[in-house]
Amino acid sequence: MAESGLSILIPVYNYDVRPLVTALRQQAAAAFWPVEILCWDDASAPEFQRLNAPLGALQQVTYCRMPENLGRSRIRNRLAAAAKYEYLLFMDGDSAVAHKDYLERYRAQCTPGRLLYGGRAYQPALPDDPQLRLHWHYGRQREVQTASERQKQPYHSFMTNNFLIPKALFEPIQFDERLLQYGHEDTLFGLELREKGFPILHLDNPLIHAGLEPGDVFLRKSVQAIENLAFLYREGSLRETRLLRAYERLSCCKLTRPLTWGLHRLEPALKQHLLNSSTPNLRAFDLYKLGVLLRCLKQ
Repeated sequence: MAESGLSILIPVYNYDVRPLVTALRQQAAAAFWPVEILCWDDASAPEFQRLNAPLGALQQVTYCRMPENLGRSRIRNRLAAAAKYEYLLFMDGDSAVAHKDYLERYRAQCTPGRLLYGGRAYQPALPDDPQLRLHWHYGRQREVQTASERQKQPYHSFMTNNFLIPKALFEPIQFDERLLQYGHEDTLFGLELREKGFPILHLDNPLIHAGLEPGDVFLRKSVQAIENLAFLYREGSLRETRLLRAYERLSCCKLTRPLTWGLHRLEPALKQHLLNSSTPNLRAFDLYKLGVLLRCLKQ
């Protein structure tokens, strides 16, 4: 049986997590329960391994380097298995703490029978680097919600960037290790929670998504996520996303073939707009993603 306390689980990949760990250790020093911080490096580039390696000398911190890249699902499952405390706090490595009482907000609400999700925030100022603006606009418009907004659809609004779960609840679910590349592991996990009847309480306790990615990287990861979505749809694991509902409506109207052709022709213009506009239109991004999905499912 796990000991009473909190295990903070941080998968690290090509990012300097020292500021995040420093902020968490400062809060852990004043916490009313034992805290450990596990930072597992998922085969980052050598320069990031050198930056983060000194974390292993800090009290309460365990820094480990994986010999090969495990991917987002497998490394999170391994972190949970290594955790010694009864509550697991999962967070993305490219995060920043938004509130000085971040850990206390979670401690005040945690109970053995439910998951807590704190949400996601972005810096309010438009990034100076134009290459980061697509990711920033998308995050601010599509991912940032208050706890009361998220609680209306508690399972669909769940993301894996910042959540606390009792270890006893996590162990029978875990992350789906069939997904080897980026995308939709949080969607599947949320649906598993719903199917097993595990409640989610949404809190206004966000982490800031500090690791904005250039537009070309953001689009490439979006394509990977849609490839995962197509895989899950084909094998019957997932049907309940906005993009898949749009596909099914089009399929019922026998519009998938002409739209596949039309969006393929339109894709270069959509991509150019998304990468070069200072205020990218997210409807254009929706069309871009729909075209990718149509192409994946056609194959």
